[in-house]
Amino acid sequence: MLAAGRVQVNDEVERDRQRRIGPFDVVVCDGEILQATRARYLMINKPAGVVSATRDDHHSTVLDLLPEDQREGLHLAGRLDFNSTGLVLLTNDGDWSRQLSQPENQVSKHYRVTVEKPLAEEYVAAFAEGMWFEYEGIVTRPATLKIRSTFEADVWLCEGRYHQIKRMFGRFDNKVLTLHRLAIGNLVLDEKLKPGEWRELTASELAVFLD
Repeated sequence: MLAAGRVQVNDEVERDRQRRIGPFDVVVCDGEILQATRARYLMINKPAGVVSATRDDHHSTVLDLLPEDQREGLHLAGRLDFNSTGLVLLTNDGDWSRQLSQPENQVSKHYRVTVEKPLAEEYVAAFAEGMWFEYEGIVTRPATLKIRSTFEADVWLCEGRYHQIKRMFGRFDNKVLTLHRLAIGNLVLDEKLKPGEWRELTASELAVFLD
């Protein structure tokens, strides 16, 4: 079949039996489409009370925010806590989502936080130095904290330990009231998306995402 030129990959005749086929290559044989999966990249404005998972027996998931015919093959590229809100990414491209979690890529995540008690400058230095997390036996990577007002701050960090931001503020006995993710890398949450709404990423967003 290959020698006879009956197989096409991405609209070109393919005769090499050693050709490696990727998950998004279009493969056609004798005019019949054998594979034509399109790479998909979505952003969602996650509301509070929604689980960052593809399925859950007790709560709605971020995948439930999409119509049923749009869900197939998608997985999360990073998570948010149950009551946290903001930018969550979905994709069917495993290589792309793995880039987000690789330490060498140092993908920064930007959060807006409101807390119960007044903020102080000592928080800034403590976040920048890193904090000892006894459970994991690690010191957190340096994080940037910018105080916006008495009870509101922006935080940038390059890792995502369990409840990390809440635990860091917890060192000051200061409860986090709201946690909203504004950006991942260079990708900023579309302000037009209301809680629960989603859209596909644009080509330009994908191009600069990890630059």
